[in-house]
Amino acid sequence: LIDQDKCRGWRMCVSGCPYKKIYYNWKSGKAEKCIFCYPRIEAGQPTVCSETCVGRIRYLGVLLYDADRIAEAAATPNDKDLYQAQLDLFLDPFDPAVIKQARADGIPENWLEAARNSPVYKMAVDWKVALPLHPEYRTLPMVWYVPPLSPISAAANAGQLGEVGELPDVKQLRIPVQYLANLLTAGDTVPVVGALERMLAMRAYQRGVHVDGVKNLAVLDQAGLNEAQVQEMYRVMAIANYEDRFVIPTTHREYAENAFNVRGGCGFSFGNGCSEGVTETSLFGSEKKRTIPIKATI
Repeated sequence: LIDQDKCRGWRMCVSGCPYKKIYYNWKSGKAEKCIFCYPRIEAGQPTVCSETCVGRIRYLGVLLYDADRIAEAAATPNDKDLYQAQLDLFLDPFDPAVIKQARADGIPENWLEAARNSPVYKMAVDWKVALPLHPEYRTLPMVWYVPPLSPISAAANAGQLGEVGELPDVKQLRIPVQYLANLLTAGDTVPVVGALERMLAMRAYQRGVHVDGVKNLAVLDQAGLNEAQVQEMYRVMAIANYEDRFVIPTTHREYAENAFNVRGGCGFSFGNGCSEGVTETSLFGSEKKRTIPIKATI
């Protein structure tokens, strides 16, 4: 979230952050931002930004995925196929075979229940209205974004927007579809158009039900949705309660490694093979940059 090329390490962001969640990396000498509030997550509480979001547009949930296929998905040759490759990593939490294997691997029961109720799984996998940010970087991001709908009512009524069947033409919206695709799907416009059309269909259907008293099933057929899906989308994305938006299971400390014997053994120091490791290359294969040169290997 912070441009590592421009950060000078002055750490004014640390004192200025309203959440007090800035992380200063002593190894690189630069500030990093999000630590995902891991102490809160471990206790089953949402992150501070999610808790205080006045728009209530942040959701947190569990996704089950096949860790053995991560390298294969990240190595997908075509950038535009990365979005689907990451979708294929996610496992169906309702599949009996997945549940059986998860239990055999020691996944706690409350984590499986949270995965079945996860709003993130519904939006990213079931409805496909949430998309990953810059999948072409091949980091397989787990923070997904719902593309924004431009204001269209006045423009449609004035005849400034064309229509495709029962829906406005999303390719004529104020925010270009290609721009959103470059952000969210490595330039592939098909998933973005599909997400926008599904949200427009939900809005048109609910407006017909609540305002006009009619059910516009044609708009649902065009977007590939049914009434049950639209009702669930409306409940989760428009009127969701606190417990519906944040489905976070608590950490099972009984399964954690006992760190009593290594207390005090690892700290913010250099050259001990602990704080920054003993490898000469970074995570991305380049030469590791150290702010304090290591004179001797201990």
